[in-house]
Amino acid sequence: MRKNLSQLSLLQNQLTLCVWLGWMLMISAGIHANNHSSAAKPNVILIFSDDLGYGDVGTFFPECPFETPRLDRMASEGAKLTSFYVPTPYCAPSRGTILTGRYPFRHTVVRNPAPDAGQTNFGLPSSEITIAEILKEQGYATAAYGKWHLGHKEQWLPRTQGFDEYYGILYSNDMYPVQLVHNETVVEYPVPQSKLTKTYTDLALDFIQKNKNHPFFLYLPMAMPHKPLAVSDNFYTPDTPGNLYADVIAELDYSVGRILDRLDELNLDKNTLVIFTSDNGPFYGGSTGGLRGMKGRTWEGGLRVPMIARMPGTIPAGVVNHQPAGTIDILPTICRLTGFDVPTDRVMDGLNILPLLTNPAAATPHEAIYGMKGSSLSCVRSGKWKLHVLSPGSVNMFNFSPEEARKRLRRRAPDGVTINAPFEQADSTQYPGISTGVTPEPMMLFNMETDPGEQNNLAKQYPEVVKRLKDLFDSTNKEIPDFPAPESAYLFTDQAQKNGILMRLIGGELRYDRVPSSQKHLLKN
Repeated sequence: MRKNLSQLSLLQNQLTLCVWLGWMLMISAGIHANNHSSAAKPNVILIFSDDLGYGDVGTFFPECPFETPRLDRMASEGAKLTSFYVPTPYCAPSRGTILTGRYPFRHTVVRNPAPDAGQTNFGLPSSEITIAEILKEQGYATAAYGKWHLGHKEQWLPRTQGFDEYYGILYSNDMYPVQLVHNETVVEYPVPQSKLTKTYTDLALDFIQKNKNHPFFLYLPMAMPHKPLAVSDNFYTPDTPGNLYADVIAELDYSVGRILDRLDELNLDKNTLVIFTSDNGPFYGGSTGGLRGMKGRTWEGGLRVPMIARMPGTIPAGVVNHQPAGTIDILPTICRLTGFDVPTDRVMDGLNILPLLTNPAAATPHEAIYGMKGSSLSCVRSGKWKLHVLSPGSVNMFNFSPEEARKRLRRRAPDGVTINAPFEQADSTQYPGISTGVTPEPMMLFNMETDPGEQNNLAKQYPEVVKRLKDLFDSTNKEIPDFPAPESAYLFTDQAQKNGILMRLIGGELRYDRVPSSQKHLLKN
């Protein structure tokens, strides 16, 4: 009897142990599943600098005039693409493209909003689907800190396009009124621009810390090095007033390093894709890295930008790929990495370029990549060839006399009142690119492998290449609609507009109809 009881007790103990082990295995499996689920949703940080040239980052240009140790290290720890393009050589259309994966003629933002010029009544349509919207729908925390420039009226603000939080300036930092907006409220006016890079970076670090246990998408469209150049105390070198651009690049580089360091500290580096690129080529004071042209032009200096991607364990260290790709590819690539679907109810121009980021020998998925000039298709790159169907025009953004160029720059120069930045700005004599080469004309053909500086027109030597690229161009050009000018919100007389007078709009509220007393004589009757 005792033996039977003893055996029963032993069986009960064994059963209890089995149940306990079963529960532990289930809990362990649950933890593993949760960790796997978290790992299956990588974080994404998209750093989008403003007017940063191809030659402004050391790893892209051996003769770079600036020090960029953290960006260079980021490239050595990940991948860099050396033939990476924006669709237009200026701000807003590029921003629409990187967020939607579509050319400007599809997302319709083909010009820059500018409240002081009355360019107020348009923005990125609500029908467009952004990276933020895709990831937010899948449970991601989303935030944007920096320059928006996709519409500054309430119906086009960042939180209508999938961002949980926004903080920054809604257009360029030289457009009146320069004011900081948090979500839908103006929180600071006027703005000391020396603090912008640090403020945006601090917000980014706080966001990362807050969401360290939750998948997140951080869009960081930095203000710099767009004019007016400005930098914080720790990076400003008043003993070299002619080199403010170098100070700005140094702080931008340091800020990227702060973000990478925070990811490492939180053990998020292997589960976070960090992309660094620019919205177009450089303005005066920067460097195109030996490319022709600059911001505002469809030469390589205006359209080709640096691109670095880092995600240890997913992207091998030291990958360098020379195949053509572009900001159109960012959304599809993020979707592929995160495992979410690319929108199928519209034409998507971008393609997944993860193979380019993981294999230096991978071929581009594109038969062709296109550049636009305003609302018109302008050029096409296919393989090693680039065809300028339209003439790229002067290599200089301001095709005026030096005095007229300086006059244009003074319209939005630091004034110590509403545009608060150092007075020692780069001017039109500090040209960022090369200006030699053949005379600009339509139908120029260049070999990008042997002549990235676009010096020698090979159209006559390779008529079959010209025809092939022109056929590709024509096929896409048929899809471009007419873009009528939006309704103007310019409040001054026609003569004032003809003279190029900007409205020095007063900030402090999310409205664009308050002009100072000194300009009220210019108002229409």
